[in-house]
Amino acid sequence: MRPALAQWYLVTRANLDKQPHEVAAMFDGVARRYDLTNTVLSFGRDRGWRRATRLALDLKPGERVLDLGAGTGVSTEELAVSGAYAVGADLSLGMLQAGHSSRPHVPLLAADALALPFADATFDAVTISFALRNIVDADAALREMARVTRPGGRLVVCEFSHPTLTPFRTVYMGYLMRALPEVARRVSSNPDAYVYLAESIRAWPDQAGMGARIAANGWGKVAWRNLTGGVVALHRAIRP
Repeated sequence: MRPALAQWYLVTRANLDKQPHEVAAMFDGVARRYDLTNTVLSFGRDRGWRRATRLALDLKPGERVLDLGAGTGVSTEELAVSGAYAVGADLSLGMLQAGHSSRPHVPLLAADALALPFADATFDAVTISFALRNIVDADAALREMARVTRPGGRLVVCEFSHPTLTPFRTVYMGYLMRALPEVARRVSSNPDAYVYLAESIRAWPDQAGMGARIAANGWGKVAWRNLTGGVVALHRAIRP
């Protein structure tokens, strides 16, 4: 792994401590069947979440949008439907290689979320889906995203969150911690990675906590709305 990419870390199963040498290997390991596995585990909801993210960004033809943590580029491809120029960035060379093979028309590059290779105010909008919690310093990443976004530009964070209704939350957490790893063993090329993913989702801040975190790191007018009963939350903000 190149030094620039070593800023991104995996949270281990045992104690959720971020380790500097494992994150790229984990995503490399799931790259081959990553998109299929996500669709199966989300019961097909992932497609709707990507569409909701695109609509929340309110992209216009000709605008430039950065899709951070883009993986294989499936989310970047969705953003381009708007007519905006969408570029995806990720740390995992395995994921990027899978994306180049399946979506050769989608611009994808390797980049460090804490030191993005773009000048200040390059993008009209920036987004990150299901990847912010995998970065060693999410606050610094939010500030870096603000740096490369023009004043008045938009941010949308699409991330797993906390279901709002107690009965549903109980059922969801049971699925997350027990059924999800078992399903992943049947369809994923690296099922142990999904055990980590389940634990990291459970440890992530709720909607209000995430909103406060975004507001504290260079973004204004923060708002959010729940998708699928709060399983996922879309947080929107504006670069002052």
